Amino acid sequence: MNYPDYRPRRLRRTEALRRMVRETRLSVDDFIYPLFVVPGSGVEKPIGSLPGQFNLSIDKAVEHAARAADLGIPGVILFGVPERKDAVGSDCWNDHGIIQKAIRAIKKAQPNLVVMADACFCEYTDHGHCGVLHNGELDNDASLENLARAVVSYAKAGVDVVAPSGMLDGFVAACRESLDEQHYDQVAILAYSAKYASAYYGPFREAVDSAPSSGDRRGHQMDYANVAEAVREVSMDVAEGADIVMVKPALAYLDVIRAVSDEINMPVAAYNVSGEYAMIEAAAERGWIDRERIVMETLTGIRRAGADIIITYHAPFAAKLLAKQRP
Repeated sequence: MNYPDYRPRRLRRTEALRRMVRETRLSVDDFIYPLFVVPGSGVEKPIGSLPGQFNLSIDKAVEHAARAADLGIPGVILFGVPERKDAVGSDCWNDHGIIQKAIRAIKKAQPNLVVMADACFCEYTDHGHCGVLHNGELDNDASLENLARAVVSYAKAGVDVVAPSGMLDGFVAACRESLDEQHYDQVAILAYSAKYASAYYGPFREAVDSAPSSGDRRGHQMDYANVAEAVREVSMDVAEGADIVMVKPALAYLDVIRAVSDEINMPVAAYNVSGEYAMIEAAAERGWIDRERIVMETLTGIRRAGADIIITYHAPFAAKLLAKQRP
């Protein structure tokens, strides 16, 4: 099949031909939309480093979730900023905490929307680390006990999926065991299985005020130079009972998404994180890039790499673009 007998441009000639032979298809069904929930009422505070995203009180989070559902987005993932923080992040497992209230409110208003809850302590601890500290170091097993309490509290509130994100050893097994013991065996686990110690998280940490007060998270999040380790981490989480595995961030880790997708025969999620979103928004605001085309190309690239699910702040925008593309 060589030129001139074979001419690949024949099938690129029109939009209809290109659509007909397209290998990777992006759909609104692929998206999960993150929401940041804060105390108060009527709060819709713009996040400076995440243009178009907001810190939302529960009533406003319900409204944003409804808009997402109306656009066909199948689910949201909730991140909470509590009224108080302490050394162990105890408000995380408070049955009347900010996320628990948000879960109940959103499920009541949108019963068919998938509601996920991020399960980590960095937003809840006064030191900003992802669990209990002992002599300045993260105590893995003590943190697991608290994580088990948190996911059960979310399950009581009616969550569909818990998403443990602290990269603790054994975190999936701890969640699965505690959920099953309390008869919440239908609650699924989305594991942040390959979460890298990344500089792309900066805007998120502003949104939830979760920057560590000292040190960093490289002792438990992954080294960005490693791929084989990611496959090992994912395989361990599958064995421990994960229903969905995740690679985070996405754009600098497309090779990791592909490696995980090739190795693991189950749903793979990718988190198109805050720094990736912010770079697109900043460049688009200056007129340096075509926002619509860049967003669609970026999300399609993540999908092409092997992601079945994409957590993205661009979900509503991309959903509207996809709706416009329908013939």
